[in-house]
Amino acid sequence: MQLVVGRIGRPHGVRGEVTVEVRTDDPDVRFSPGTALATDPAAAGPLTVERARWHKGILLLALAGVDDRDAAEELRGTLLVIDAADVPRSADPDEFHDHELIGLAVVTTAGERIGEVADVLHHGQDLLVVRRPDQGEAYVPFVKALVPEVDLDRGVLVVAAPPGLFDLGETE
Repeated sequence: MQLVVGRIGRPHGVRGEVTVEVRTDDPDVRFSPGTALATDPAAAGPLTVERARWHKGILLLALAGVDDRDAAEELRGTLLVIDAADVPRSADPDEFHDHELIGLAVVTTAGERIGEVADVLHHGQDLLVVRRPDQGEAYVPFVKALVPEVDLDRGVLVVAAPPGLFDLGETE
């Protein structure tokens, strides 16, 4: 699985620098000089960072082989991606990356399988989108009271569902 860490925006100046919409918590590591980044579309890369600098809160990258504004413009909209396997687990046992949760089996505290995590939404409160066979999707607030256990090694997420929780969000 690939994770998007940035999206190339407009060129900056005439020497080939590009602006980057950062989509990672650790841009100084992800975009450090010498880093080779895979791209989507794949044909645009890999791209190697020569220089990175911040200008008025915007990340600017100089990329190997991108020497003028026209070459930078051709990269506009290109996604910069990394392999999910390259992202280490958090040291905090209650903190998870979205890609670690997606695909986990969802079971009740009694062990009844409900479905699997299809997505994680971040809209004020984190919501797990649980895909249930033949029943549509349900939305579970990702809070300790409702999700007391996440076992990445076993591939299981336990939900302490109050009555009616899995009746909400169903599609007809």
